[in-house]
Amino acid sequence: MGGAAGYTPALHLMRTGAAGVLVGFGGGASLRTESILGIHAAMATAISDVAAARRDYLDESGGRYVHVIADGGLGTSGDIVKAIAMGADAVMLGTVLARAEEAPGQGWLWGAESHHQHSPRGERTSVGTVGSLEEVLNGPARHVDGSSNIIGALRRAMATTGYSDLKEFQRAEVVIRG
Repeated sequence: MGGAAGYTPALHLMRTGAAGVLVGFGGGASLRTESILGIHAAMATAISDVAAARRDYLDESGGRYVHVIADGGLGTSGDIVKAIAMGADAVMLGTVLARAEEAPGQGWLWGAESHHQHSPRGERTSVGTVGSLEEVLNGPARHVDGSSNIIGALRRAMATTGYSDLKEFQRAEVVIRG
């Protein structure tokens, strides 16, 4: 279930039986929800709040684990690293995968929100191509912008901060730079 950006709505979804909670309102390269509806989720805060709801629900339910899935605005390896560190178990990757040479859009991305009869909120956006799907996910990176070697960047960030698995990394101390 999705579209949660705070503690209370996430806890409600968990109590109604959600196996996973999507965090955010899209927010990728092609989305215009913020400018049209005035709605946006600051992903670090939203993921942190939903992860806190998961911790409380885990105790409340006697151990039922609900997955937290970051959805929106994750266009670089750094965005993905931060989402995992804030508590996400998984991430939705539209822009990242659209950059692969094998992607059906061939460097173009269409947001799912585009397909709304009365309030379209997405548009076709050029995200370019950076290499094969293998290069996007596992490198080698030929770009310094975080658009390729996504898994390698996550591994490097974890190693740099002294973590060896994702569950440990989700409990990393995070400092927000102002």
